[in-house]
Amino acid sequence: MAYRIAGETGEWEVVIGLEVHAQVVSNAKLFSGAATAFGAAPNSQVSFVDAGFPGMLPVINEVCVEQAVRTGLGLKAQINLRSVFDRKNYFYADLPSGYQISQFQQPIVGHGTIVLDLADGSTREVGITRLHLEMDAGKSLHDQNPTKTYIDLNRSGVALMEIVSEPDMRTPEEAAAYLRKLRTILRYLGTCDGNMEEGSMRCDINVSVRKPGEKYGTRTETKNVNSIRYVQQAIEYEAQRQVALIEDGGVVVQETRLWDPNKGETRSMRSKEEAHDYRYFPDPDLLPLELDAGWVEEIKRTLPELPDEKKARFMADYKLPVYDAGVLVAERSRADFYEEVARGRDPKQAANFVIGDLLGALNKTGADIDSSPISAAALGGLIDLIADNTISGRIAKEVFADMLETGKPAAQIVEEKGLRQVTDTGAIDQAIAAVMAANADKVAEFRSGKDKLFGFFVGQVMKATQGKANPALVNEILTAKLKG
Repeated sequence: MAYRIAGETGEWEVVIGLEVHAQVVSNAKLFSGAATAFGAAPNSQVSFVDAGFPGMLPVINEVCVEQAVRTGLGLKAQINLRSVFDRKNYFYADLPSGYQISQFQQPIVGHGTIVLDLADGSTREVGITRLHLEMDAGKSLHDQNPTKTYIDLNRSGVALMEIVSEPDMRTPEEAAAYLRKLRTILRYLGTCDGNMEEGSMRCDINVSVRKPGEKYGTRTETKNVNSIRYVQQAIEYEAQRQVALIEDGGVVVQETRLWDPNKGETRSMRSKEEAHDYRYFPDPDLLPLELDAGWVEEIKRTLPELPDEKKARFMADYKLPVYDAGVLVAERSRADFYEEVARGRDPKQAANFVIGDLLGALNKTGADIDSSPISAAALGGLIDLIADNTISGRIAKEVFADMLETGKPAAQIVEEKGLRQVTDTGAIDQAIAAVMAANADKVAEFRSGKDKLFGFFVGQVMKATQGKANPALVNEILTAKLKG
């Protein structure tokens, strides 16, 4: 369903395109050997190339090129065997050379596609315009001194992949789904860790509004938004601002804006008179990048099973519903964990425990599957105890909670707490007889036609056996006795 803004002059449609800056996973920067570790002391990972010293020559990092090609292949995109690096000229205090080495007209990756997984279970495609490699700028620190701005060049020269979408999204929710899916693909590929809070994945948001069916309106670009929630909020605010401005007789100015999460609003940063307000020149120190087609094919053969293919396999092989499969493949480690739990066991029961019990518990503490106190083998062991009738499904929930708290294996908890399921028909017979004797009036009501009382009797028997009686045996014996 389309997202529409109701204005005084009717409904408006929002047009959204995203530019994502994804930091390449590599031990060294794009054009120097300086380290890229997050959290290092300011200006401790800076080479003469990164600092813009005169006469320093950039040398391209092959690993970064391979990561860009791998990402392009993962996005089902065209890999350009010839690409060119340009100098993108602009002045910032944290850009010591006065230009950023980037790609403009001839990027390393061309058109591709991302399939969005939407909340209602539907999917839709968003086009990728391009992916190009570029070096990052440094960082200005405005909060270290009341009168001075400090510069940290650790990030200067770090390899970025700028992934530019087509203006195909129409709702804040679609933009969020796009970012989640892109981040998932990058993590599966191992080309970017996707940690937005660390700045290794940042988003520029292009927003315009138009009356449905009309040509695109003037867009604004909101820079460097570092959380999916803020991206959604920025889109909503900016779309509302543009509609109100136009309907008040104003004109949307093509400009760069910033998102202020404290005020929940965008504000103007600088005007952008042209679509490209920078001056690009071919970098004289870097030859065109020529890739061998065989090398690209070799990379393609090493790609992992990607989320869309894995989701389809989970649905086909494990007969999982689309929701379960989508949740499980959202992280590669989560999918691997599930497959280990499900191996040789009921796949739907395994999915229920992983999604409903384990992920639910982990979400409460902010932990992820990699730091789970219950291993896949241990969770599988719990499911085995249900399968061989050692414990019931209800008791399994109690055992799971104990496993989460103590880290003990399920079998040990069952023995220590005496939770083994009662399968002795004699003991169950006795419990049922006692319940029926104590509730003779309800027995009479049941036999006169009040079938719904059957659940009451089951509950009473389970209570009498402390939940340990085998539910199937209870149902079978109780049915026979009540009807007798």
